[in-house]
Amino acid sequence: MNYPISTEEKDLIDRCLKNDRAAQRSLYMKYKDAMFTILFRILNDREEASDALQDVFVSVFKGLHQFKHQSTIGAWIKTITVRTGIAKQKKLVKMYAEELESIQVSEPVVWPDGLTSEALEKAIAALPDGYRTSFLLIEVEGYTHKEVATMMNKSEGTSKSQLYHAKKALQKILKDYRTG
Repeated sequence: MNYPISTEEKDLIDRCLKNDRAAQRSLYMKYKDAMFTILFRILNDREEASDALQDVFVSVFKGLHQFKHQSTIGAWIKTITVRTGIAKQKKLVKMYAEELESIQVSEPVVWPDGLTSEALEKAIAALPDGYRTSFLLIEVEGYTHKEVATMMNKSEGTSKSQLYHAKKALQKILKDYRTG
């Protein structure tokens, strides 16, 4: 079922499909602020959101011929925006996790109970992916459950549950470390 489209919107899309730069700029200007806001909420970083916004509109203009008028053009662009933001966030989380794994500590820090930073690092690395990601984003990076839920396309409840289970798993791993 095709979504009703205004003559103005149809004309703008048709002109964009003909590579009319003025029309492309008009489409970009019409949606850039709203899409940037979505990306910023997902990525929580202006520079990353700005880079992602460019990726979004490259995808929009490359894929505009696939737009089937089953929604408004704005809803179609929003779908591309959300998917781009989540994909970029997943790459950033993976990159962050790889950076953490590559950090070499010259002298292990020893906590008062005999726990070393190396043991803590290994314990965090041993967590399942979802637990580890939630733990790092919330406890290390300071994101809220709502932000993590948005970034990872999960519910807030899932984020809270994963953090809870991550902490419980860390307690068990670290207890085993101290007694083992």
